[in-house]
Amino acid sequence: MSLTHTNWPIHGRIEGAVVIIGFGSIGRGILPLLERHISFNPAHLVVIDPRDTNRKILDERGIRFIQEAVTSTNYTALLTPLLTSGAGRGFCINLSVDTCSVSIMELCRDVGALYIDTVVEPWAGFYFDSKLGPEQRSNYALRENLLAARRRRPGGPTAVSCCGANPGMVSWFVKQALLDIADRCDMIVDVPTTREGWGRLAMQLGVKGIHISERDTQRASVPKPANVFINTWSVDGFISEGMQPAELGWGTHEKSFPERGRKHTSGCGAAIYLLQPGGNTRVHTWAPTPGPQFGFLVTHNEAISISDFLTVRSGENVLYRPTCHYAYHPCNDAVLSVHEMFGSGVAQTEHHILGEDEIVDGFDELGVLLYGHQQNAYWFGSRLTIEETRKLAPYQNATGMQVTSAVLAGIVWALENPEKGIVEADEMDFKRCLEIQRPYLGKLFGQFTDWTPLQGRISLFPDPSIDASDPWQFSNVLVRA
Repeated sequence: MSLTHTNWPIHGRIEGAVVIIGFGSIGRGILPLLERHISFNPAHLVVIDPRDTNRKILDERGIRFIQEAVTSTNYTALLTPLLTSGAGRGFCINLSVDTCSVSIMELCRDVGALYIDTVVEPWAGFYFDSKLGPEQRSNYALRENLLAARRRRPGGPTAVSCCGANPGMVSWFVKQALLDIADRCDMIVDVPTTREGWGRLAMQLGVKGIHISERDTQRASVPKPANVFINTWSVDGFISEGMQPAELGWGTHEKSFPERGRKHTSGCGAAIYLLQPGGNTRVHTWAPTPGPQFGFLVTHNEAISISDFLTVRSGENVLYRPTCHYAYHPCNDAVLSVHEMFGSGVAQTEHHILGEDEIVDGFDELGVLLYGHQQNAYWFGSRLTIEETRKLAPYQNATGMQVTSAVLAGIVWALENPEKGIVEADEMDFKRCLEIQRPYLGKLFGQFTDWTPLQGRISLFPDPSIDASDPWQFSNVLVRA
């Protein structure tokens, strides 16, 4: 492997212990970035995972490994002595499934440690608990639990919530995209510094909605075997969110409510859910390389947090809010895996994540498509190839690097802002975070398009549900057949 840089900058120092929970595709990918950009004492680094699949990487470095699951009954006793070892403030990097983010971040804050994760994760069993209804199993509910923890204890040690590629990086892309659209419209604007300022900029520009638009083309030389779920990132994570209800931030421009849509009975009110799994819900979307494509409306935290962040209110009245949702076309093997799972009604028990060494070619093109404004639609994001990824850092594919580099940016931001309390990626300094992440994103670019969801349809079967008066209604985006 040849690395394209030799003099990597050190962005910060962790004085105390570094505790990494989870050593799967993202955990092992973040390790070389930490070693490269963060100063810390290797003797105070510990990795915890119930499986020892990637232990060789740690043993080669002499890094302590604890093979144990972090659970609701052991997390306090297990993590407290680890986080409080060392001479200074510790840092917990939670990259595992089935570990309750809120519980662990509150423990970290109790002992004075910093914290970061990539998703608001519950304890094991939540996603498939038949006693819970769709609303209770939603990301909206998980996020409301996080916001309640912040209200209970504002300020204090920084805990960064949902800071991967998406959720995370895409919230920073949205801000850059808003500024780019304003520039194209010849609007002279100061970069907003408040939540309300960003919301009013989006409202002034006339942005009706945002797709988190992604196309993953990475492929292996060996075709997918039957009854194996293959993906380029956590299979457990994808199956879990695919089985949650489809969720989306619900915009003020929408005229009709989805037939299978439901509103939440409490909380911020920024989102709705559908009475169907996100992994079996398709939408029309667009990305620069493929052009028009189908994407899965898989629930993600950013669909809710971005809509909430950009909401403009007058007292209790909502004046403006954009629709926002994920529109995900995973790698082809994952598409086949999803169809196989829903077709059989049973999730595959054999899982496989495509490693960087078995992928023959492809890229992950991940960005935000802001639509409905004067310029119609604008996509801003990252296209990172597997070839570029191999040259940049080991132990990860292109999808993984878009995540691990965002985690790195969040770690640096937390070290530079150690007393901000519980924060979401939408609230962080997007310029600083993208400055840290930029070397790992491949081609970072924006592209305007005249595409709308009414284009590129097969016209042999007219759809009476189409609203031709406004192409950007969700009723035009949702695929019905």
